[in-house]
Amino acid sequence: MPGENLSRDEARERAALLAVDGYEVSLDVRSALGEGDGDGAPRTFRSVTTIRFRCAEPGASSFADLIAPSVTSVSLNGRDLDPSEVFDGSRIALEDLAAENELVVDAQCAYSRTGEGLHRFVDPEDGEVYLYTQYEPADSRRVFANFEQPDLKAPFRFEVRAPEQWTVWSNGAGELTDGVWRFAETKPISTYITCVVAGPYHYVTDSYTRELPDGGRLEIPLGAMCRKGLAPHFDADDVFLITKQGLDFFHDHFDYPYPFGKYDQAFVPEYNLGAMENPGLVTFREEYIFRGKVTRASYEGRANTILHEMAHMWFGDLVTMEWWDDLWLKESFADFMGAFANVGATRFKDAWITFANRRKAWAYRADQLPSTHPITADIRDLEDAKLNFDGITYAKGASVLKQLVAYVGQDAFLEGARRYFKRHAYGNTRLGDLLAVLEETSGRDMGAWARSWLQTAGVNALTPQVLLDAEGRIDELAVLQEAAESHPELRPHRVAVGLYRRGADGTLQRYARAEADVDGPRTVVAELAGAEAPDLVLVNDDDLTYCKTRFDEASLATLREALGELTDPLARALCWSALWNMTRDALLPAREFIGLVLRFGGRESDIGVLQMLHAWADSALTHYVAPGWRERGARLLTEGASEQLYAAGPGSEQQLAWARFFARVTDERGLELLSGLLDGKATVEGLVVDQELRWAFLEPLAAHGVVGESELADELARDDTASGKRHQVRCLAARPSEAVKAQAWAQVVESDALSNALVEATIGGFAQASQRELLAPYTEKYFAAIDRVWRERSIQIGMDVVRGLFPALQQSRATLDATDAWLAAHEDAAPALRRLVLESRDDLARALRAQECDATASTD
Repeated sequence: MPGENLSRDEARERAALLAVDGYEVSLDVRSALGEGDGDGAPRTFRSVTTIRFRCAEPGASSFADLIAPSVTSVSLNGRDLDPSEVFDGSRIALEDLAAENELVVDAQCAYSRTGEGLHRFVDPEDGEVYLYTQYEPADSRRVFANFEQPDLKAPFRFEVRAPEQWTVWSNGAGELTDGVWRFAETKPISTYITCVVAGPYHYVTDSYTRELPDGGRLEIPLGAMCRKGLAPHFDADDVFLITKQGLDFFHDHFDYPYPFGKYDQAFVPEYNLGAMENPGLVTFREEYIFRGKVTRASYEGRANTILHEMAHMWFGDLVTMEWWDDLWLKESFADFMGAFANVGATRFKDAWITFANRRKAWAYRADQLPSTHPITADIRDLEDAKLNFDGITYAKGASVLKQLVAYVGQDAFLEGARRYFKRHAYGNTRLGDLLAVLEETSGRDMGAWARSWLQTAGVNALTPQVLLDAEGRIDELAVLQEAAESHPELRPHRVAVGLYRRGADGTLQRYARAEADVDGPRTVVAELAGAEAPDLVLVNDDDLTYCKTRFDEASLATLREALGELTDPLARALCWSALWNMTRDALLPAREFIGLVLRFGGRESDIGVLQMLHAWADSALTHYVAPGWRERGARLLTEGASEQLYAAGPGSEQQLAWARFFARVTDERGLELLSGLLDGKATVEGLVVDQELRWAFLEPLAAHGVVGESELADELARDDTASGKRHQVRCLAARPSEAVKAQAWAQVVESDALSNALVEATIGGFAQASQRELLAPYTEKYFAAIDRVWRERSIQIGMDVVRGLFPALQQSRATLDATDAWLAAHEDAAPALRRLVLESRDDLARALRAQECDATASTD
C-alpha cells in the first residue's frame, strides 16, 4: 500500500464508491498532562471513531485513513478485524463492503509537536498545557479514523474527555455532562475543517444579532480565546468589533445566513499558518495578539485575516471544492473578500493599497518561479496540495477576481455568489459550477475569460508607448503587452490608464484617466489622444488588473526625481511595486532602488507601504546589489534609517517602523546605538523600547557578537514566556561562531526534538547576511541532508528545512552548479521536494542576474 500520500485518482475512485452518513468521534486527552512514559515513545491519546457509510457496489473494497502509532481494534459491520492485518500505519483496508456499513476504530493517536494533527504545547511561563487541532489538507487522520478527502462530507458528533480544570471547544456548541464534553452534531462538512481546542484558555464572550429578511432573528454566540499568559495583551473588543462588522457585511452581500451556529475564534501557540476556517471554531496564530506596540498595518492585517476566514464560512465550508485542484475556489475568494470587506465594513478603508503592495508582490514572485501553475492547478496528490497554498492560489487568484469584478460588474459578481451558495449548499463544486452562475448573472461567456486567467500560468507586463504631436500633445497612447517565453499567453486586461503631471506646487497629480480593454500585443487608448503630454503614465492605475507595470523612459525619469510628490497613495504604492518588480527582473539596479527608498521613504504616509519598502530595501541589499557595493549599501541604509528614526514624529508608528528597520539593516556603526537604547544610555524622543522591540534590537547585536549566551539568558529571565523563548532561540542561533552554527544545524537537521516553532526560530537565526563565509560549509551539508529529511520528517518540518536552509547567501555560480547537480542526481525524488529546490534555485539565479545589472550602475 502507498504511504501517507493520497492521489487524486484514489480519491475519485473512493468518492464514486462511498457516501458517508455520519461520524461519531470520542477522544480522551487526559493523557496530555503528566510526565509521559519517558521511553522515547510518542505521547498518545485514545481515539474511538464510528463511521456510518454506504457503498454503491456491495462486495467492493476500499480503505479508511488513519495515521497512528497503534490500533487497538477495528470492527466492520460487527465483524472484528485484526489490526495487524488491515492497518499499515496510514490506511485501514476494508474488504467486502455491504450496502450500508458501520466501521468502529479504537486507536492510540499521537500528540503533535509540529502543528499537524492534535498539537500539544506546554507554556514555559506557567507550565500549563494547551491543545488544538490543525488539519488542512489531510491531518485529521492523525486524530481520528476517517475518509480524508474534501468531497466525502458528513455530519460530525464529537465528545472529549479532558482534565477536570480544562474547557473544550469543537465546531458545534458543547456542554460538560458526567465528565465528558459533548458537542452538537455539525452540518455536513469535510474532515479537514473539523476542530478541537482544549486547555485552560482565557475565554471571552460576546454575541451578534441580526434581523433576517423573513422576519426571523439570527443570534450567533461569539467567543475569543488565548493562552492565559497572553490575556493581559488580548484586545478581544477589537476582535469582536471586526467580527461583527464582517458578519454584517457578508450577510448584506451574500443573502445566506451564517449556517454554523456559534462563532468562536481561538488564538493558539506554535501555529504554522495565519489562520484556519474551521466552521464555528476558527483558529489563528497567537502572534495576532500584540505584546508590544505595533503599527496600524498589523491591526489591518489581523482584520483582513479575520474577514478572510469568515468569508470561508460560505466559500469553502458551506460550499467546498471537490478536490484540491480547485483550492482556489475558496482561497482566492477569501483573499479577495478579506480586502473587499475591510474596505467596505471596517476602519481600514485603504486595504486595497495593502493588497496592491503586499499581497500582489507575493503573487508576482510565485508566478515567475519555475513551479508556477494555473490558478486551477493540477493537484495529483496530497503533497502537491500542501505546496499549493501559495501566492498563486491566494493572491493571484484574488487579483484575478478583482479583475473579474471589473469585467462583469460588482452586482453580477455578488449575485453569482448568492446563487452559488444556494445551489450548492453543503456540497462540493468544480470550476464549471462557478462559471455557470457567473454566466447567468453577467450574460458574458466566461469560458474564454477562464481559459486566459484561470487555466494558464504567468504574469504579463504592460508598458505605455506615448507618441506626441508637434504641439506636444498626445498623438497616440498605446499599451504594449508582453509575456515570458515560458508562458507566452497574452490576456485580456481591463485597465485604467492614468496621466500625471507636476503642478505649480511640485506635486504629481492625475489630470486624465481612461479605461480600456487591453488585448493582444498592442492596444491603442483612443480616448487619451489630444491630452497634454504627461510627466508620468501609469498603465494599471487603480490596480484593476493583474500585471507587472512598466514605465516609458519619461515616466521613469519623473519617478526618479519626484516619486515622493505623487499625492495619491494607491498610485504611489503601484509605482513602488512596479519599481521593485523592475529591480527583481534586473531592469533597475538594486542600489538605485535603495536610493529611492532612502530619498522618498521618509515621506511615505501609508505605514503598510513604508514597512514593505523596508522589507524590499533589506532584500535588495542582501540579494540584489553587486557584492562590491554591499558594504557601502549597508552604510547608506544604516545612516539613512538612523536619520529617519530621529526625524520621525516622537511616538509615531513611522518612528517604530524606522527603529525596526534600523535594527535589521545596521552595520557595525549602528550597534552602539542599539546597545544604548537597550540599557537606557541612549534615547530617541518618544520611542518606547518595549519587550518585543528589545528582542528586535538583540538579534543584530547577537549576530555581530556584541551579546552572547549569558546576556540572552538574562533577557529570557526578563521575558520568561513562550514568545521570549522563541526570540531567545533565534538570537542564540544568530551568533557568529562555528560551534553555534553546528549546534543549530544539528538541532534542526539531525534531531526532531524541537517543536515546529523552535525549528522556525532556529532556522530564522541561522542564516545571517553578515555571516556568508561562516555559512559556506553548509552548502554541501544541505544537499547531503535534504532527501533524508524529506523522507523522515513531517511535510511541514520538511518544507521549513528545505526552504529555510537553502544556501541562498552563497551567491555564486558554484552554488547554482551544486543545486543543478543535486537535481540531476535526484530525478526520482519526491516531486514536492524537487519543487522546493527548483524554487530556491530560481531565486538564486534571479539574485545573480540582478547583481550583474547592479554592477553596471554607477558607484552611488
